[in-house]
Amino acid sequence: MAVAKEHDVEELDESDNVELTDDKLENGSKGQLIKLAGQLRDRRNELNQMASERASKRDDLNAKTREKVDEAQEHREKRDELNEQVQEHKNKRNELNAKANELFDEVDEMKEDLELDDGKDLEELKEEIEQLEFRQQTEVLSTEDERELIEKIEDKREQYRKKKDKVEDSGELEGLVEEAEEVRSEASQHHQKVTELADEAQEHHNEMIQAYREADDIRDEADAMHELFVEAQEAADRHHEDFVRVQKRLRELDKKEEESRKDQREAKREEAKAEAEEIYQKFKEGETLDTEDLMKLQKTGLL
Repeated sequence: MAVAKEHDVEELDESDNVELTDDKLENGSKGQLIKLAGQLRDRRNELNQMASERASKRDDLNAKTREKVDEAQEHREKRDELNEQVQEHKNKRNELNAKANELFDEVDEMKEDLELDDGKDLEELKEEIEQLEFRQQTEVLSTEDERELIEKIEDKREQYRKKKDKVEDSGELEGLVEEAEEVRSEASQHHQKVTELADEAQEHHNEMIQAYREADDIRDEADAMHELFVEAQEAADRHHEDFVRVQKRLRELDKKEEESRKDQREAKREEAKAEAEEIYQKFKEGETLDTEDLMKLQKTGLL
């Protein structure tokens, strides 16, 4: 027999049950049967009370099961709602990343058109010029070496000026880069939302699983409590059936007693009538009757 885990119930002690045998029913005296009927009635009432308490606890457990299932359903709905939002942000993120990639491709094409990717960037050229100028100022060089160094500095300065002019003429490029970076940043924000919402959806999923597990556990308790209810109710029903059988037997005995008393009364009447007729015959024959004889005649209506 399964036992409910968290709900203590009074154990059904079968030794307290009242047994009715055919021999007791058929051969027991009226007094014995009256006593037995009382025992069966009292035990039936105890068992009915026990069954009622177990049914109430079973119903409470079933209600808690439904509450847990409802809780799980709420988490399921919230999870599904969040997953829909995750998909929406994913789609937006992918759309923006695709757009950002297109813009960065345009940036690369524009750079190639402006030849901004050729050679070194402005910062590198500026640093090289400063190093060459520092060398010119601090080192003792031959006339030939100094002339070569000056030519080199001038060449670097010319490269710097040309690249700077190209950069200054590329305002459109800067705007395109800024737009691409903004689109990429927006895509990153949607990716962050994807991560946050997915984590929240997973939490609701975990809560849903936990609620379903708890519902299963409580349902098991409710099923066990139902078995205990059935156990007590069946025992109560059996005691009630036996109580009814004893009551029926007592009515049969009462009927027999009444019939026996009726037969006795009838026999007494017949006896009295016969005695009165005998007295009346004596009276007709001229015998003197005493008071008792006269009363017997009056009772039978012969006088």
